[in-house]
Amino acid sequence: MHLSHLSLKEAITSIEKCEISPIELTQSLLTRIELLNPRLNCYLRVYSEFALEQAHDKTKLIGKLDSLPTLFGIPIGLKDLIALCNFPLMAGSRVWENHIASEDAYVVNKLRRAGAIFIGHQNMHEIALGVTNVNPYFGACRNPWKLDRISGGSSGGSAVAVASGLCLGALGTDTGGSIRIPASLCGVVGFKPTFGRISLRGVLPLSWNLDHVGTLTKSVEDAAILYHVIAGYDNQDPYSVPKPLSKSFHPEKSTLQGIMVAYAMDNYFTQANAEIIQAVHQAAKVFDDLGATVEEVKFPNAELAAQANSEIVISEAAAVYEKQLNETPDLFGEDVLQRLHAGAKVPSTQYIQDRHFQSSIKRQFHDFFHKYDILLIPTTPITAPLIQGDNAIEEVKVLTRFTAPFNLSGLPAITLTCGFDQQELPIGLQLVTKAWNEELLLQIAHIYEQAAGWQKFKPSLY
Repeated sequence: MHLSHLSLKEAITSIEKCEISPIELTQSLLTRIELLNPRLNCYLRVYSEFALEQAHDKTKLIGKLDSLPTLFGIPIGLKDLIALCNFPLMAGSRVWENHIASEDAYVVNKLRRAGAIFIGHQNMHEIALGVTNVNPYFGACRNPWKLDRISGGSSGGSAVAVASGLCLGALGTDTGGSIRIPASLCGVVGFKPTFGRISLRGVLPLSWNLDHVGTLTKSVEDAAILYHVIAGYDNQDPYSVPKPLSKSFHPEKSTLQGIMVAYAMDNYFTQANAEIIQAVHQAAKVFDDLGATVEEVKFPNAELAAQANSEIVISEAAAVYEKQLNETPDLFGEDVLQRLHAGAKVPSTQYIQDRHFQSSIKRQFHDFFHKYDILLIPTTPITAPLIQGDNAIEEVKVLTRFTAPFNLSGLPAITLTCGFDQQELPIGLQLVTKAWNEELLLQIAHIYEQAAGWQKFKPSLY
């Protein structure tokens, strides 16, 4: 097996057993990046010398440490708005040109202490305000399943790098679906924990009240490993919440007996391509076969939640970038500039109403999850569209349809593959649970993943 095909878990085990070294693994991935990144455009900057230096240092330590940190020698990618000290941080935009991070993001510091190797910053939709990852300055990030398709965004480069074996895991951000959408379109696992679970310190903001940091990985088990490293309270982040953090993921479990699953079948969540509806229906049957109780439900106010999320995103983005919008608007790409101008025009009364509705929908979800453990829905209503397709603003409305409500509510959500359409493009299944219930969500997703087996399919890249 080529080292790039290893899961994060497999690589950790192989390093612990001295079957491979950090330098071998890192060099293998750098060689593959050199080969494939010109076609995929998923990395904006590859830190080859820095990565090899880290790998050499860690390889020398093998045999000298009593035990290895969790991610010792594992190459990890970062979305281009997560700070890595002394390296450029641009958010995929000319607005941040020449900006050098003066310190690590909190999550990067946690990865560093866990022994991770940082291999580069990954392509993204400009300032994270979009879902196509067709970047006007750095070019489109291409879907590894079909190169003429979008990767999804805004964490598109991270999803493509993971799917293509160009890193073993990546960190992205999710404000309206920006981890889950590209993960769904590229056939990887995208995990967004509860708002406040993972620190945002050192991450360039888009929307203070909706941004989430999360993971993109090859498997649910890998997501659990990466999540357990980066999660936890940060007393220097005003949005971080001091909630107890458990690590109770059990990869050996294989039954869903006693789990209550709400399968959304209302007019909102069934507005998707027929192949996607069918794939999600088959996934619901797998849950039933695994012992879960599956009930079809109508879910209230999802459309209003998506709309409110969109208005808050653009309003807060316009506030974050107010200075640049007034002084150097020509530095923004056309679609992002349009959305920033739209955000600046949202009346304060509308923003206040949206924030009030945010509190209301959180209460509705809290009540909903008294009965159900998991909500089961599609991740996106379509598979990856053509790069040369509809404009980016229209794509936002379509692709965030099923993801945005769970940024507004701040609930943990995960996407994993549940099939492929006739064009052999991945279809994403989204699972959502109550706040702070990440361990159960990961456990249920893993059991489904192992039973369904879709994670075994990989894009045909040499």
